[in-house]
Amino acid sequence: MSPDVKPVDSHAHFELYGKRFREEIERAKSCVSLVFDSITEYRKAHVWKSWEKLKPYFGFVVPTLGFHPNEAKRGNWERVRKVEEFLLEHSTEIVAVGEIGLDFHHAESEKERENQLEIFRHFLNLAVEIEKPVVVHAREAEDIAVREVERAGVPAYFHAFANPDCVKSAQEVGFVGISTGLAFIPEVVEVAKACDVERILAETDSPYMSPFRGTLNSPCNVSVVIENLVKLKEYEREEIVELLNSNAGEFYGLKI
Repeated sequence: MSPDVKPVDSHAHFELYGKRFREEIERAKSCVSLVFDSITEYRKAHVWKSWEKLKPYFGFVVPTLGFHPNEAKRGNWERVRKVEEFLLEHSTEIVAVGEIGLDFHHAESEKERENQLEIFRHFLNLAVEIEKPVVVHAREAEDIAVREVERAGVPAYFHAFANPDCVKSAQEVGFVGISTGLAFIPEVVEVAKACDVERILAETDSPYMSPFRGTLNSPCNVSVVIENLVKLKEYEREEIVELLNSNAGEFYGLKI
Protein backbone atom coordinates (compact mmCIF):
# COMPACT_ATOMS: atom_id res chain seq x y z
CA MET A 1 0.00 0.00 0.00
CA SER A 2 1.23 3.47 -0.82
CA PRO A 3 1.91 5.72 2.19
CA ASP A 4 0.03 8.42 0.27
CA VAL A 5 -3.28 6.59 0.72
CA LYS A 6 -5.47 8.71 2.96
CA PRO A 7 -7.53 7.35 5.87
CA VAL A 8 -11.26 7.86 6.29
CA ASP A 9 -13.08 9.52 9.17
CA SER A 10 -15.90 7.13 10.01
CA HIS A 11 -17.99 9.60 12.01
CA ALA A 12 -18.22 13.40 12.02
CA HIS A 13 -20.75 16.26 11.85
CA PHE A 14 -19.78 19.01 9.39
CA GLU A 15 -23.21 20.61 9.74
CA LEU A 16 -22.43 21.46 13.37
CA TYR A 17 -19.53 23.80 12.52
CA GLY A 18 -22.02 26.56 11.77
CA LYS A 19 -20.81 29.01 9.13
CA ARG A 20 -17.39 27.34 9.07
CA PHE A 21 -18.64 24.07 7.58
CA ARG A 22 -17.43 24.76 4.03
CA GLU A 23 -13.99 25.75 5.26
CA GLU A 24 -13.77 22.59 7.37
CA ILE A 25 -14.83 20.38 4.46
CA GLU A 26 -12.12 21.86 2.22
CA ARG A 27 -9.57 21.43 4.97
CA ALA A 28 -10.55 17.81 5.49
CA LYS A 29 -10.07 17.05 1.79
CA SER A 30 -6.33 17.52 2.26
CA CYS A 31 -6.17 14.90 5.04
CA VAL A 32 -8.74 12.17 4.49
CA SER A 33 -10.29 10.39 1.53
CA LEU A 34 -13.87 10.27 2.86
CA VAL A 35 -15.86 11.57 5.81
CA PHE A 36 -18.96 9.70 6.93
CA ASP A 37 -21.28 12.37 8.30
CA SER A 38 -24.01 11.35 10.73
CA ILE A 39 -26.70 13.88 9.88
CA THR A 40 -28.68 13.64 13.08
CA GLU A 41 -31.82 15.31 14.35
CA TYR A 42 -30.82 17.22 17.48
CA ARG A 43 -32.21 20.47 18.86
CA LYS A 44 -32.20 23.02 16.00
CA ALA A 45 -30.00 20.86 13.76
CA HIS A 46 -32.86 19.48 11.68
CA VAL A 47 -31.85 16.70 9.32
CA TRP A 48 -33.52 18.33 6.29
CA LYS A 49 -31.60 21.58 6.80
CA SER A 50 -28.30 19.77 7.35
CA TRP A 51 -28.91 17.63 4.27
CA GLU A 52 -29.28 20.66 2.02
CA LYS A 53 -26.11 22.24 3.44
CA LEU A 54 -24.01 19.16 2.79
CA LYS A 55 -25.59 17.86 -0.41
CA PRO A 56 -23.18 19.78 -2.72
CA TYR A 57 -20.31 17.88 -1.07
CA PHE A 58 -21.76 14.38 -1.29
CA GLY A 59 -19.15 12.05 -2.68
CA PHE A 60 -16.47 13.24 -0.33
CA VAL A 61 -19.07 13.56 2.45
CA VAL A 62 -21.02 10.30 2.80
CA PRO A 63 -24.32 10.73 4.66
CA THR A 64 -26.24 8.76 7.25
CA LEU A 65 -29.50 9.93 8.82
CA GLY A 66 -30.60 9.53 12.42
CA PHE A 67 -32.25 10.82 15.57
CA HIS A 68 -29.99 11.67 18.50
CA PRO A 69 -30.87 10.10 21.87
CA ASN A 70 -30.61 13.47 23.60
CA GLU A 71 -33.45 14.61 21.36
CA ALA A 72 -35.26 11.29 21.75
CA LYS A 73 -35.49 11.73 25.52
CA ARG A 74 -38.20 14.38 24.89
CA GLY A 75 -40.47 11.73 23.38
CA ASN A 76 -41.66 13.99 20.55
CA TRP A 77 -43.20 11.41 18.21
CA GLU A 78 -44.41 14.05 15.78
CA ARG A 79 -40.77 14.95 15.20
CA VAL A 80 -39.82 11.28 15.01
CA ARG A 81 -42.35 10.75 12.23
CA LYS A 82 -41.08 13.76 10.34
CA VAL A 83 -37.49 12.48 10.48
CA GLU A 84 -38.66 8.98 9.57
CA GLU A 85 -40.43 10.35 6.50
CA PHE A 86 -37.32 12.25 5.43
CA LEU A 87 -35.13 9.21 6.03
CA LEU A 88 -37.37 6.98 3.93
CA GLU A 89 -37.41 9.57 1.16
CA HIS A 90 -33.59 9.45 1.05
CA SER A 91 -33.07 5.80 1.98
CA THR A 92 -31.25 4.99 -1.26
CA GLU A 93 -28.82 7.89 -0.76
CA ILE A 94 -27.65 7.04 2.76
CA VAL A 95 -25.28 4.29 3.86
CA ALA A 96 -26.67 3.81 7.39
CA VAL A 97 -29.32 4.88 9.89
CA GLY A 98 -27.77 6.94 12.65
CA GLU A 99 -26.73 8.14 14.88
CA ILE A 100 -29.40 6.67 17.11
CA GLY A 101 -29.12 5.14 20.56
CA LEU A 102 -29.19 5.66 24.29
CA ASP A 103 -27.56 8.30 26.49
CA PHE A 104 -28.42 7.76 30.13
CA HIS A 105 -25.89 10.39 31.19
CA HIS A 106 -28.19 13.12 29.90
CA ALA A 107 -31.47 11.25 30.32
CA GLU A 108 -31.74 11.10 34.10
CA SER A 109 -35.45 10.45 34.67
CA GLU A 110 -37.08 7.10 34.07
CA LYS A 111 -39.48 8.69 31.58
CA GLU A 112 -36.67 10.21 29.52
CA ARG A 113 -34.89 6.87 29.39
CA GLU A 114 -38.08 5.11 28.36
CA ASN A 115 -38.52 7.66 25.57
CA GLN A 116 -34.97 7.04 24.37
CA LEU A 117 -35.41 3.29 24.40
CA GLU A 118 -38.72 3.36 22.51
CA ILE A 119 -37.36 5.67 19.82
CA PHE A 120 -34.12 3.68 19.58
CA ARG A 121 -36.11 0.52 18.96
CA HIS A 122 -38.25 2.34 16.41
CA PHE A 123 -35.23 3.34 14.32
CA LEU A 124 -33.59 -0.07 14.71
CA ASN A 125 -36.71 -1.61 13.22
CA LEU A 126 -36.73 1.00 10.47
CA ALA A 127 -33.11 0.13 9.62
CA VAL A 128 -34.06 -3.52 9.33
CA GLU A 129 -36.96 -2.58 7.06
CA ILE A 130 -34.75 -0.62 4.64
CA GLU A 131 -31.81 -3.01 5.02
CA LYS A 132 -29.30 -0.49 6.35
CA PRO A 133 -26.76 -0.83 9.19
CA VAL A 134 -26.96 1.47 12.22
CA VAL A 135 -24.59 3.97 13.82
CA VAL A 136 -25.17 3.77 17.57
CA HIS A 137 -24.53 6.36 20.28
CA ALA A 138 -24.31 4.58 23.65
CA ARG A 139 -23.35 6.33 26.86
CA GLU A 140 -23.89 4.89 30.33
CA ALA A 141 -26.23 2.40 28.65
CA GLU A 142 -23.80 0.41 26.52
CA ASP A 143 -24.97 -3.00 27.69
CA ILE A 144 -28.61 -2.16 26.88
CA ALA A 145 -27.68 -0.73 23.48
CA VAL A 146 -25.72 -3.86 22.56
CA ARG A 147 -28.63 -6.05 23.66
CA GLU A 148 -31.13 -4.07 21.59
CA VAL A 149 -28.93 -4.21 18.50
CA GLU A 150 -28.54 -7.95 18.92
CA ARG A 151 -32.30 -8.34 19.35
CA ALA A 152 -32.97 -6.37 16.17
CA GLY A 153 -30.39 -8.37 14.24
CA VAL A 154 -28.94 -5.34 12.46
CA PRO A 155 -25.25 -4.63 11.66
CA ALA A 156 -24.01 -1.91 14.02
CA TYR A 157 -21.20 0.55 14.60
CA PHE A 158 -20.95 1.70 18.23
CA HIS A 159 -19.40 5.10 17.74
CA ALA A 160 -17.04 6.79 20.24
CA PHE A 161 -17.21 3.75 22.48
CA ALA A 162 -15.80 4.27 25.98
CA ASN A 163 -16.86 1.31 28.10
CA PRO A 164 -14.12 -1.36 28.42
CA ASP A 165 -16.52 -3.71 30.24
CA CYS A 166 -18.78 -4.01 27.19
CA VAL A 167 -16.26 -3.93 24.36
CA LYS A 168 -16.20 -7.69 23.79
CA SER A 169 -19.98 -7.96 23.49
CA ALA A 170 -20.07 -4.87 21.26
CA GLN A 171 -17.54 -6.23 18.80
CA GLU A 172 -19.40 -9.53 18.66
CA VAL A 173 -22.38 -7.76 17.09
CA GLY A 174 -20.63 -4.94 15.23
CA PHE A 175 -17.77 -2.50 14.91
CA VAL A 176 -16.41 -0.35 17.72
CA GLY A 177 -15.56 3.29 17.07
CA ILE A 178 -12.27 4.56 18.49
CA SER A 179 -12.40 8.34 18.65
CA THR A 180 -9.78 11.04 19.11
CA GLY A 181 -10.54 10.60 22.81
CA LEU A 182 -7.89 7.89 22.52
CA ALA A 183 -5.37 10.70 23.13
CA PHE A 184 -6.81 11.80 26.48
CA ILE A 185 -9.55 9.50 27.82
CA PRO A 186 -8.26 6.45 29.75
CA GLU A 187 -11.44 4.43 29.11
CA VAL A 188 -11.01 4.84 25.35
CA VAL A 189 -7.45 3.59 25.65
CA GLU A 190 -8.70 0.50 27.47
CA VAL A 191 -11.37 -0.06 24.81
CA ALA A 192 -8.75 0.17 22.06
CA LYS A 193 -6.49 -2.29 23.88
CA ALA A 194 -9.32 -4.79 24.29
CA CYS A 195 -10.80 -4.51 20.79
CA ASP A 196 -9.62 -6.56 17.82
CA VAL A 197 -8.23 -4.30 15.09
CA GLU A 198 -10.49 -6.04 12.58
CA ARG A 199 -13.52 -4.64 14.46
CA ILE A 200 -12.33 -1.02 14.86
CA LEU A 201 -13.45 2.09 13.00
CA ALA A 202 -11.46 5.32 13.44
CA GLU A 203 -13.40 8.53 13.99
CA THR A 204 -13.14 12.08 15.21
CA ASP A 205 -16.78 12.92 16.06
CA SER A 206 -15.87 16.40 14.83
CA PRO A 207 -16.37 19.14 15.83
CA TYR A 208 -16.39 17.44 19.26
CA MET A 209 -13.72 15.39 21.08
CA SER A 210 -10.75 17.51 20.02
CA PRO A 211 -7.40 16.10 21.19
CA PHE A 212 -6.04 19.65 21.27
CA ARG A 213 -7.27 21.90 24.06
CA GLY A 214 -9.13 25.04 23.03
CA THR A 215 -9.84 23.99 19.44
CA LEU A 216 -12.67 22.37 17.55
CA ASN A 217 -11.96 18.88 16.34
CA SER A 218 -11.32 18.17 12.66
CA PRO A 219 -11.45 15.04 10.49
CA CYS A 220 -7.74 15.66 9.94
CA ASN A 221 -7.25 14.56 13.54
CA VAL A 222 -8.15 10.99 12.63
CA SER A 223 -4.36 10.79 12.30
CA VAL A 224 -4.23 11.03 16.10
CA VAL A 225 -6.30 7.86 16.36
CA ILE A 226 -4.11 6.11 13.81
CA GLU A 227 -0.81 7.04 15.45
CA ASN A 228 -2.05 5.88 18.85
CA LEU A 229 -3.33 2.61 17.41
CA VAL A 230 0.06 2.05 15.77
CA LYS A 231 1.66 2.21 19.22
CA LEU A 232 -1.00 0.15 21.01
CA LYS A 233 -1.37 -2.57 18.38
CA GLU A 234 2.23 -2.65 17.11
CA TYR A 235 1.29 -2.32 13.44
CA GLU A 236 2.93 -0.26 10.74
CA ARG A 237 0.99 2.92 9.97
CA GLU A 238 0.21 1.81 6.42
CA GLU A 239 -1.16 -1.50 7.70
CA ILE A 240 -3.44 0.25 10.19
CA VAL A 241 -4.76 2.71 7.61
CA GLU A 242 -5.43 -0.08 5.13
CA LEU A 243 -7.25 -2.15 7.73
CA LEU A 244 -9.33 0.75 9.07
CA ASN A 245 -10.35 1.77 5.55
CA SER A 246 -11.30 -1.82 4.81
CA ASN A 247 -13.36 -2.01 8.02
CA ALA A 248 -15.22 1.19 7.12
CA GLY A 249 -15.87 -0.10 3.62
CA GLU A 250 -17.20 -3.37 5.01
CA PHE A 251 -19.54 -1.69 7.47
CA TYR A 252 -20.85 1.06 5.18
CA GLY A 253 -20.98 -1.14 2.09
CA LEU A 254 -18.55 0.92 0.01
CA LYS A 255 -15.30 0.17 -1.76
CA ILE A 256 -12.64 2.44 -0.26
